Amino acid sequence: MALFEVSEAREELARLRPVLAEIVAVRADAAELAASLHDGGPPTDLGGLPELKAAQARLDDLMTTVQATGAELKGFAPLLIDFPSELDGVPVLLCWLEGDEGLEWYHRADLGFAGRRPLK
Repeated sequence: MALFEVSEAREELARLRPVLAEIVAVRADAAELAASLHDGGPPTDLGGLPELKAAQARLDDLMTTVQATGAELKGFAPLLIDFPSELDGVPVLLCWLEGDEGLEWYHRADLGFAGRRPLK
């Protein structure tokens, strides 16, 4: 597993921004399509089952793109991305949550999201 320096993780996050934005948009479309197809839910102009399958396939591709960078996709709704790193010799995950402006948080690898702290 490759480790990211904080600056490298921030650069990778910047490169991933268009992919993450597309995940959010396609995720919303897929949710709307699924709701419209479930037990006679409200109709949508987005299409039907073929469009839902296409959205799901696109989401799979986009998530693979994120993971191919070495980042870990930990959450889907909301998006949660961790970048493996090390701070002062301690294994950490640099943590980005959908809605965060930038990469400003980390948590020890053994603590998870509950141990999230701001980067200095």
